[in-house]
Amino acid sequence: MATMRWLRPKSLSGLMLTGLALLALPLLAAIVTAAVQFSSLSAMGQRIVIDSVTAARESQRLFSEIDSLERTARLYDVLEDPKLLQVYQQQDALLTATRTELYQQSTDGARQTLTQLAQVQQQIRVMVTTTPPGTQAANAAGLGKLFAQLGALVDRTAEQSNQQIDAEMASLRALTQRARELLFWQAMLLVPLTLLAIYLLTLHIGRPLRQIDRAISDLGHGRLHQGISVNGPRDLERLGGQLEWLRLRLNELAEERNRFLRHMSHELKTPLANIREGTDLLMDGAVGQLDPNQREVAAILRDNGIQLQRMIENLLSFSAWQTSSAGLETSEFRLRPLVKQVLENQQLTLLSQRMRLSVQVDDATLYADRGKVRLILENLVSNAIKYSPKGGTVHIRAQSAGPNLVLDVADTGPGIPKEDREHVFRAFYTGRAANGISIKGTGIGLSVVLEFVTAHGGTVQIVDGQYPGAHFRIQMPRVVRNQPPERGKQAHAA
Repeated sequence: MATMRWLRPKSLSGLMLTGLALLALPLLAAIVTAAVQFSSLSAMGQRIVIDSVTAARESQRLFSEIDSLERTARLYDVLEDPKLLQVYQQQDALLTATRTELYQQSTDGARQTLTQLAQVQQQIRVMVTTTPPGTQAANAAGLGKLFAQLGALVDRTAEQSNQQIDAEMASLRALTQRARELLFWQAMLLVPLTLLAIYLLTLHIGRPLRQIDRAISDLGHGRLHQGISVNGPRDLERLGGQLEWLRLRLNELAEERNRFLRHMSHELKTPLANIREGTDLLMDGAVGQLDPNQREVAAILRDNGIQLQRMIENLLSFSAWQTSSAGLETSEFRLRPLVKQVLENQQLTLLSQRMRLSVQVDDATLYADRGKVRLILENLVSNAIKYSPKGGTVHIRAQSAGPNLVLDVADTGPGIPKEDREHVFRAFYTGRAANGISIKGTGIGLSVVLEFVTAHGGTVQIVDGQYPGAHFRIQMPRVVRNQPPERGKQAHAA
């Protein structure tokens, strides 16, 4: 941990420079090493080529000069011309110079051979220069033997030069192989170093960026209950601090909104209650009998008062649901008794509307928030009853599908128009009334359904084709872990 703190720079730019250094230094070291190795091998190969060409050229010169020297010596013995002796001496000097040059480039074995060649050359020189012309014929066999020996020594010198070149070539091949192996292992070492550098960059940049992305996603979906903390470079930590300030501010605004809704609702309920009471007194004839037109106006006032009171109560309920949806209170319960309880609560409405029920519910065991699941069922069943004509049918299906529960609630009403499907899960959106609907929706039921289903990690779908009316399908895990809700994210049409 101390090493990680030492590696962590104070700013994002410093972190980028550190990451680039971690990636570039090993690569730079490998490049420098490869350059040095290739330069050394290139110089060695060039030297071997030059030495081999020089040795071959010098060996050829030795052969050529020995032939010329032998030919001049024999002509001098036959023609007895002093000029030929001078030519011989010049050729002998050239042979000595060539031998000396080759001696400097040779190894110890070749130098010993060249030393022997010098001794034989000295013997021939003495024999040619000290023996009087015309008398050398008696020693012709000895001179020929010496020149043959001289040629054999040159052959040996050439062979030793070739052996020297072969040895240097073998050494070059060995060095090349070692350089190749060194570069291979350096490349193998670069792989973990590069992975380490990528890991450090990912750890110090990727993690805070993921934290920021998750924080922005939470803010966008209204999850304001969890604090935002970003650990990383100073720049990203400062950005995390700004997001935390934004979260707190949004929390304050949400609380102010809920307080405003509660206060305004309570403030409106008192005068509304007086209006309703006065309307009821008028309808009961407490201040005198009303004629038909007056009773019609009073009935309109009463009905609108009831509707206004229901909307105020919905505002209070919605505010309470918003407050209670921050977390889940999970427990183990059976689904079938819960569905039975919900249907018993709707029994009077079902009888008044002469509705039929089609219920097929598996006796599944859930580990979830029982209260929120009950509200999901109540809102879906209530919505199906409201938008179904008298004498219609409400279909309820629930079955286990692996680790998930699939819940279907459908009606025989007019269904949901295509243009309304993107809005029906929005709070207070009631859609358009259709013929045969006796009770108008209040606009928050489906919004609560989506919020609570999403809080359980599930999805809500609007399904077509199986029933004539609206068909809602919920898929959610049967065993739910506590998790924050994602408002309005997972509802779509199938």
